[in-house]
Amino acid sequence: MKITEIKVYPAKEGKLRAYATMVFDNCFIVRDLKVIQSDKGMFVSMPSRRKKDGSFKDIVHPLNSDTRKEIEEKIIDEYKKLITE
Repeated sequence: MKITEIKVYPAKEGKLRAYATMVFDNCFIVRDLKVIQSDKGMFVSMPSRRKKDGSFKDIVHPLNSDTRKEIEEKIIDEYKKLITE
């Protein structure tokens, strides 16, 4: 699967820097990814749902580190492009 579209929506709520939407192969969309600023730099948080016990569980997520790295790099690059415009 190829990432065919990324849209980033800036937000400034604590450590949250933006929300993102990603499209795969022009036919599958994932919404509500989050760009988070941490002490170690930025990272992308996957969409999640709060469980009854108060913890969170990812709704969608990559199954390997290479895919996670690709997603994270592309979304953060798009975020950086957006904020420098």
